[in-house]
Amino acid sequence: MAKLGKRTAAAREAFAGKADVTVEEAVALIKANAKAKFDETIDIALNLGVDPRHADQMVRGVVDLPNGTGKNVRVAVFARDAKAEEATKAGADIVGAEDLMEIVQGGRIDFDRCIATPDMMPVVGRLGKVLGPRNLMPNPKVGTVTMDVAAAVAAAKGGQVQFKVEKEGVIHAGVGKASFDEAKLVENIRCFIEAVAKLKPSGLKGSYMKKIVVSSTMGPGVTIDVANGTGN
Repeated sequence: MAKLGKRTAAAREAFAGKADVTVEEAVALIKANAKAKFDETIDIALNLGVDPRHADQMVRGVVDLPNGTGKNVRVAVFARDAKAEEATKAGADIVGAEDLMEIVQGGRIDFDRCIATPDMMPVVGRLGKVLGPRNLMPNPKVGTVTMDVAAAVAAAKGGQVQFKVEKEGVIHAGVGKASFDEAKLVENIRCFIEAVAKLKPSGLKGSYMKKIVVSSTMGPGVTIDVANGTGN
């Protein structure tokens, strides 16, 4: 068995016996032990009691974190003419139409969010097998198929987070950076949990939120008391 490094061993010791804590306690613990040489991302994982194989149990949405994510989000926009100019002026990193489609088909995906005007969807639709598995396919339900490309670009770069439950029933997302103030991280985490809570399938039987875990990129995870996290 490989020997643990001093930092890893110290972090595990600090987390030992800590479970089902409050959001505030979790944030304080994670920040105190996020000692990597880079600004670690604070991640959240929610284990839901849903079966995504059933359409009525698919949980998918978008939330605007009040304090942003701390991440530089690269945005690609599929648009033509005036809308392409609008996207560029709004700060989109990549703008194009068929030319952008060919770039993506060639395997170059140098962006974190993809937006498209409705008229471009026949073109974007050809990229379903490429963008779909990466959760990058534009979707009107989360505001990434829109004529208001300027607002969509601004939202993407301003802290908007898309989420979608995976086949195992888990939702993952980054909710800030270790350098954020504790209060800002707490606010972001609560905002994210509340957004997921509001999407509980109406016909779901049994527990919806089964487990909530927060961690930093290089650190251990700590579970948050579900009732505390959801405010119940």
